Amino acid sequence: MANSKSIFGFLGLSAAVLALPLAGCDSGGGGSSRDSVRAVGSSTVYPFAKQVAESFARSNPTYTSPLIEQTGTGGGMQLFCQGVGADTPDMANASRRIKLSEFDKCMTNGVEEIIELQVGLDGIAFASARDGIMLNLSPRIVYEALAANPYGEEQTAQTWADVDPSLPAEPILVYGPPSTSGTRDALKELVLEVGCDTNPAMEALKDEDEDSHQRICTEVRSDGAYVDQGEQDNLIVQKIESNPLSVGIFGFSYLDENADKVQGLPMNGVDPTYENISNFSYPGARPLYIYVKKAHMRAIPGLDLYLQQWVSDWGVGGPLSEIGMVSSPADAMILNERRVNEQIILTRADLTGDVSE
Repeated sequence: MANSKSIFGFLGLSAAVLALPLAGCDSGGGGSSRDSVRAVGSSTVYPFAKQVAESFARSNPTYTSPLIEQTGTGGGMQLFCQGVGADTPDMANASRRIKLSEFDKCMTNGVEEIIELQVGLDGIAFASARDGIMLNLSPRIVYEALAANPYGEEQTAQTWADVDPSLPAEPILVYGPPSTSGTRDALKELVLEVGCDTNPAMEALKDEDEDSHQRICTEVRSDGAYVDQGEQDNLIVQKIESNPLSVGIFGFSYLDENADKVQGLPMNGVDPTYENISNFSYPGARPLYIYVKKAHMRAIPGLDLYLQQWVSDWGVGGPLSEIGMVSSPADAMILNERRVNEQIILTRADLTGDVSE
């Protein structure tokens, strides 16, 4: 981290940079001026961010409603870390935690003060159409069905029964998120790698050759059995609804929202439900995050109030849980409310666990 002198110097500079284009907005100027919050990122977090934006607009009619863009978690982080100023996003929505490489890129580009908030929980849901194919999945089954080279070998599975004889002899066809999506990252970490490491040789490879382990354990097949559907999770719902033999992968909120059209598939015998995600008994449970530039808190109108709206809406039984978000445990909600109120900064040590940094 930069020393205190360099941080204070940066803050003075960033405030000036931000103030100039915003002042132009007040006087009718154009360019990069704006008077509303701008958030980019995850398609999974998108409906929740939109809900909070709508609540914000009703509670604060004198402010312009926040602009929420779906770019995928990875794409959102790239935009977020480009720098500070009114021509860059104030916030990044993410369906997985910021990567250390992204954090370092932010620091390099002058985004030196980032507030990290865990806004709730979600699950990577595997689903099929109502009355469609039913599969009792496991990380091992998913890995062996979707890996480009399972355990380093040629991928030969064409049907689910080829992977596990207890499953239907129907073609493997899975619609899922693209490589830029945080859902894809979480799929790799929570399901594919876990399934891959059921093989002792792969578990050993993790220590011997991390790059090879990552490639073998997380690279998805490209022969048509896995279909990248972009950042539009609703399109995946439509695809599996129209093909009862196909499977879709998306956030739990989309499963909950479309319960009249699709059904969740169990993982290790555990159904993707609100309760099973909240207690982490469902293997695909994951936290959801938003990242905020502290420097923008002093310059973008309504940004502080928008964050307070998140706090108001993320509780059990609140507006976000009503549309499918699983509320964080009580202690996590208290911690993250404190992060909002005190504008606590994320450090590199928070990500690495190294308290000496």
